[in-house]
Amino acid sequence: MLRSGEVAELLGVDRHTVVKWVKEGMIRAVRLPNGRYRIPESEVRKILEGGSNRN
Repeated sequence: MLRSGEVAELLGVDRHTVVKWVKEGMIRAVRLPNGRYRIPESEVRKILEGGSNRN
C-alpha cells in the first residue's frame, strides 16, 4: 500500500491530483481512520499499463 505522495511521484503528478482521482473513484484506495489514503500497488500498475479510466 502506497501513500498518495508516493503514487504521485511514480505517476509524475501532484499529490492533490491523486487524492482527486481517489475521491472521483478513478483510483481504488483505503481510507485510514486518520483520513489519509493508502493506494494498492496494483492500482498504480493498472495506470502505468494504461488500464485506468483517467481523463
